[in-house]
Amino acid sequence: MTLRIIARLRYNKLKELLKEPEIILITGARQVGKTTLMRKLEQELQIQGEQTIFLNLDIEADSRYFESQAKLIKKLELDCSKDKAYVFIDEIQRKENAGLFLKGLYDMKLNYKFIVSGSGSLELKEKISESLAGRKRSIELRPVSFVEFLNFKTEYKYENKLGSFFEIETEKAKLLLQEYLNFGGYPKVVTSTSLEEKQRAIAEIYTSYLDKDIKALLNLERPDAYTKMIRILAAQLGQTLNYSELASQTGLATETLKKYLDYAEKTFAIQIISPYFKNKTKEITKSPEVYFNDIGLRNYTIDEFGSITNETEYSFLFENLILDILKENNLNSSREIHFWRTTDKAEVDFIIDSAKTVVPVEVKYSHYQKAKIPSSLKSFIKKYKPKEAWLINLGLREELEYENCKVRFITLADLLT
Repeated sequence: MTLRIIARLRYNKLKELLKEPEIILITGARQVGKTTLMRKLEQELQIQGEQTIFLNLDIEADSRYFESQAKLIKKLELDCSKDKAYVFIDEIQRKENAGLFLKGLYDMKLNYKFIVSGSGSLELKEKISESLAGRKRSIELRPVSFVEFLNFKTEYKYENKLGSFFEIETEKAKLLLQEYLNFGGYPKVVTSTSLEEKQRAIAEIYTSYLDKDIKALLNLERPDAYTKMIRILAAQLGQTLNYSELASQTGLATETLKKYLDYAEKTFAIQIISPYFKNKTKEITKSPEVYFNDIGLRNYTIDEFGSITNETEYSFLFENLILDILKENNLNSSREIHFWRTTDKAEVDFIIDSAKTVVPVEVKYSHYQKAKIPSSLKSFIKKYKPKEAWLINLGLREELEYENCKVRFITLADLLT
């Protein structure tokens, strides 16, 4: 029987941060598992004999303790005495001026370690990051990654052998990939066992996002236009954004549209990647590309949740997945992910850009049989002379030399492991 608890890769990082004095700030979209992660940590601390207290600002009985710092401290002293304790605060975005509230608590140098979480509008509404400069350590929790999904679905049998799993269980690996590309990584969706349960879960997540993060907290003038914008972006996944065209389609002024796009990114609905350029005259320099933070939510917005069968559609979703993996693999580094496209329509899916090197990455949802370098990738190599380039595909491992650049054909399994 499939395990019901999904092991999250961020958990060990969270435990490491307990040793640091700063407030731990866990951010992420609604229902990605922040509360579950905190509860797991609380339980482990209690087993070790540590004092803990868990407060949730979504619960009225808990929220009354946040009327002032003094009132909260009295509650903590009542439940935990004045000795060392771990204080978990969930849904901190409900507290007005939350950043200043937490800053004041931290500066009192209390014997409490604060572990705080906030959903969607956290950065946008309360500006906690600015208030807590130098006083926080942040962790962004995303939907369940493909690695976490694979481990969960295979009951952790191949946790350190995913490469071998892909090679030996090729059909099962393919089905799991297609399942992830259809349903995405929201924990409640992943753990649901029937299509009906998954559909109910994603509908609840989407409605909650619109009602709580968008309509209630942001108080948008045009929530209908915002919803339409999200649907159009979902239908144009991975394509260059045309601001004037999208403004016309949604009935929004261009500046309002850009503000709504900013909201969508800061509430963890979409991820925007900017173009890579050196030559401003021949390359598209202003228009970004839009991908989604969760593939399943993207599919749901255009009524394709669980019903993707088209290879072309899979290819765009596969690009979104590779972007997620590249971002995860380059976390906590100075490297940035861009795309490259010229006015002559030469394009490379992703560019991993660091201060000294660039690595162009082309993505193909296919089992390459023979190593062949696409013309656009050749154009980039000729122009920028990178030492290495990647072509990520489903089956072929090989290396070619082109213009003194090592072109590596890499499988999805290689990228994961």
